[in-house]
Amino acid sequence: MNTSLCALWIFLTILDLVDYFTDFSMTLEELVGSNSTEKKMETVSQALEELLVTAQRQDCLTVGVYESAKLMNVDPDSVVLCVLATDEEDVDDIALQIHFTLLQAFCCDNDINILRVSGIRRLAQLLGEDTENSNSNEPRDLHCILVTNPPVQPLQCQALQDINNFCEESRCRNQWVPCLELQDG
Repeated sequence: MNTSLCALWIFLTILDLVDYFTDFSMTLEELVGSNSTEKKMETVSQALEELLVTAQRQDCLTVGVYESAKLMNVDPDSVVLCVLATDEEDVDDIALQIHFTLLQAFCCDNDINILRVSGIRRLAQLLGEDTENSNSNEPRDLHCILVTNPPVQPLQCQALQDINNFCEESRCRNQWVPCLELQDG
């Protein structure tokens, strides 16, 4: 009788532990702290900034929704990254969201990494755009930016590798279009 009570007690204790751990809904990131996630996002944001500046210097950027769509239609194999940028005021722009949906679908079909980015002002700073439009020139459409490989020598830098790794890790977590927030510098 004593062994059956002991076995019952162990069984109930195990059930309590299983119940405790299944009700415990915190993720590992929540247990460890989101500091590591924030640090990772900051690192990837810095890598993106570095990549965009480097690609612009090497004439490997295509800027603008229509310009990007034209390039991807003609030479999708040259594209290594598609950056879709919005700010709060762009959320209600239905036409832009439709363009983004089509671009995302095309990128997924052609194995092109995609990043959604908020912080168009920071992109303008990085790419040397005049945000005040003091000249009578229209500013470039920074909602879509493609990073391309030059035909002669492929673009190889640690920043591109970091972003590719981040996109791959995001896809493994079923986040097909990861989002980053660029901070004004």
